[in-house]
Amino acid sequence: MQYARSEKMFCATAALITWFAIIMQLVLIIQNRVTGLPETLIRFFSFFTILTNVLVAVYFTLFSLGKAQRGFWSRSSTATAIAVYIVVVGIVYNVVLRQLWAPVGMQKIVDELLHLLVPLLFLGYWIFFVSPQAFSWKNALTWLAYPFLYLVFVLIRGSFSNYYPYPFLDVYNHGWEKVMFASAAILVLFLLLSCAFIAASRFLAGRKVSV
Repeated sequence: MQYARSEKMFCATAALITWFAIIMQLVLIIQNRVTGLPETLIRFFSFFTILTNVLVAVYFTLFSLGKAQRGFWSRSSTATAIAVYIVVVGIVYNVVLRQLWAPVGMQKIVDELLHLLVPLLFLGYWIFFVSPQAFSWKNALTWLAYPFLYLVFVLIRGSFSNYYPYPFLDVYNHGWEKVMFASAAILVLFLLLSCAFIAASRFLAGRKVSV
């Protein structure tokens, strides 16, 4: 009972932090928009960071309200897939994108929340609260569907709108060859990280059974 209460409190706090970051980023992008509101909203939800943080926020909210006891959201595989996605958000931003700009004020706070704190919060949640399972290695391929479909969407839409949310996906400035290489590298990162999470979960599940 105490363990369940601790999980709910953690999820409630994390949900508030994540929703705050998402909403503030929306406010900031609207305030500083360079195009019409409909296009601004489409661009906002074209960021993998935003989509994945929304996924995290929904997950934390459902668990904090006790609404995820059964079905899709209750599965350890769902939590592990989300952990992979949000950790990639943190890795790509902090390794590749951080040096490309220097946000200040509220934008800096929001950036740190979306790209650093939220990934760490969900990683911590996965370590302490998600039950380890002996996942199949095939899960690593299944979990690629979300980032793959995202890349397809961004590249197709970019070919019509000439807008790409990330510089390494900008076909107009870098050409298809470099963008395809960057896309493949990112998908490989997802795959390798998925395998790492699966390996860790299988190891922990084995130890739990032996104990």
